[in-house]
Amino acid sequence: MTDAQDHDAPSPQHPAEHVTTLWVDADACPRAARDILVRAAERTATPTWFVANHQVPLPRSMHVKALSVPQGADAADQLIVERAHPGDMVITSDLPLALEAIEKGALVMTTRGEALDGNNIRAKVQMRDFMESMRSSGEHTGGPSAYGQREQRDFGNALDRWLAKIRRPTPRA
Repeated sequence: MTDAQDHDAPSPQHPAEHVTTLWVDADACPRAARDILVRAAERTATPTWFVANHQVPLPRSMHVKALSVPQGADAADQLIVERAHPGDMVITSDLPLALEAIEKGALVMTTRGEALDGNNIRAKVQMRDFMESMRSSGEHTGGPSAYGQREQRDFGNALDRWLAKIRRPTPRA
């Protein structure tokens, strides 16, 4: 795993010639989604950074890298928001991180293939906060469904569509 101060990682201090980058909130990224992301990064030569406060097993690759952050609440989230540029894609199911990334101009997708944007993120954060208050009052609300074949397929298809869209040449005027 690479230290969070890795000099190969794009950062606000080095914005020149920015290439669209995938930033993955790897702390809770399912293994199957991680495998899909690695294959897509290799196939499309898309720089992809897995950011976590634990070691993330990744294959050797010039397109796929890991950044390690210190233990602590939201350290990985903070690094992603700090390093992401407008037009980058953030992969996360963490709604507060998604909101910050969207506000910074990044595109956001969950590991289930759901696009999060300015039109839906605030309602999702409010629902999350409501469900959290229900759970804290003793209500059993359940959690997300298992990450199965359907979720993997939906995520892979959504990721492929997004990567194809950013790779399309821009029409010249």
